[in-house]
Amino acid sequence: MTKDEKEKGISAIAEQISLCKKCRLYEQALHPVPGDGSCNTEITFVGEAPGFYEDQQGIPFVGRAGKLLEFMLKQIGYKREEVWIGNIIKHRPPENRDPLPDEISACQDYLNHQLEIISPILVVTLGRFSMNHFLPDAKISVDHGKVQKADKFTIYPLYHPAAGLRNPQVKKNLLIDFLRIPEILENVKNGH
Repeated sequence: MTKDEKEKGISAIAEQISLCKKCRLYEQALHPVPGDGSCNTEITFVGEAPGFYEDQQGIPFVGRAGKLLEFMLKQIGYKREEVWIGNIIKHRPPENRDPLPDEISACQDYLNHQLEIISPILVVTLGRFSMNHFLPDAKISVDHGKVQKADKFTIYPLYHPAAGLRNPQVKKNLLIDFLRIPEILENVKNGH
């Protein structure tokens, strides 16, 4: 798929998300948050759901957790616009509550189609909800930092940056795991 075809496909999905009424979340959300960044990237980052600031701006990871994500990206030589960042849920759950199973189910086709179009070499999941989208039986405390295959994607589960902001030990583990991304990407490219 060419860069233009990818961008058109991602834009078409964003348009579908802007009109989406498959679950109750659109009712209270200010803006849908389809995803942001490059369609021509080898790495995608998938979080849980938009929070307060994401809902305000329609862009994922723009609050404190987003600042930490940008800092970590810089540590491995990437700018935010060089990767694609999205969530499994495209509208903010009220009061940032956990997404409910029916909301996840209603939204999952959007993320699946986005990833099919982008076709990343590595999908980095941020937190247990996005990890469980690909690896339903995985546990974040056990499986963070362990590369796994799920369907046609290579998944690298990490703690969510928001969890790192709340817990110094989680933040330490998150940074250690994050700094391994370039090495893991090379290994996956080389078939290891």
